[in-house]
Amino acid sequence: MEFTHETIDAGGIQCEALYNRRSPRDPSAPRAEKKNESSPALRRMNQIRSVNKLTLLLSKNFPTAGSGLVVTLTFDDRHMPKTRKEAQRRFKYFLKKLREARRKAGLPEPVVFFTPEVLTSASGRWHYHIILDNTGRDLDIIRACWIYGSDIEAEKLRVDFEKNHSTLAKYMTKELRDSQEYDCKPGLRGWSYTRNALKPESEKRTVPSDYTLSPPAGSVVILEERKRTEFGSYHIIMYWPPFSAPPATPRARRKRRRA
Repeated sequence: MEFTHETIDAGGIQCEALYNRRSPRDPSAPRAEKKNESSPALRRMNQIRSVNKLTLLLSKNFPTAGSGLVVTLTFDDRHMPKTRKEAQRRFKYFLKKLREARRKAGLPEPVVFFTPEVLTSASGRWHYHIILDNTGRDLDIIRACWIYGSDIEAEKLRVDFEKNHSTLAKYMTKELRDSQEYDCKPGLRGWSYTRNALKPESEKRTVPSDYTLSPPAGSVVILEERKRTEFGSYHIIMYWPPFSAPPATPRARRKRRRA
């Protein structure tokens, strides 16, 4: 049996996957079993794939610490949308104003990743999580373009062992994943991005069944997953290669006690 070996270059993060799949012309019995797999388990797997894909996209577009700006935009009482569609229209208008303001300032068109509008029981407010390319002049522009409230939180992207593209991807999808809106609308996408975003480069090749994944020596593994069923199997490793691994977080120095 042959396997597919896929390598994905996502800027700072690299990913390798080894998998095999049965033919789409499976007998009726296996097809029926696949169809009857538990929906909670399938949804969980889709969530994992979604987070992994977002991790690679964020790494490709914002490869280094500080190259991105992580922002939360919250609607105030006066501008609180009454419906999801209204929230979508207002966010699209914000993106339009942001593009225009960037162009007038002589800055490149913004690359923006964002969650769908999220209404949580904790805050009771519609809000967006976004990350965009950091030019060093963005916060004032964002404040001028977001006309729906003054509650704007922003911080530079961190890329270290505590916070990085993977933790950011999980954070950007957490509220939607946990909220009732997600349960009511299981087809609702957990995130989206502007059309000018870069896509990771992928290469595939066929390898024998005894092929094993092994990241380069000195790499830092971010995530490793394996799954095998009677319908197929996969093995995924996501890692920082030696040349792009973030520096170790320095330990805090202990203060010497006075005698």
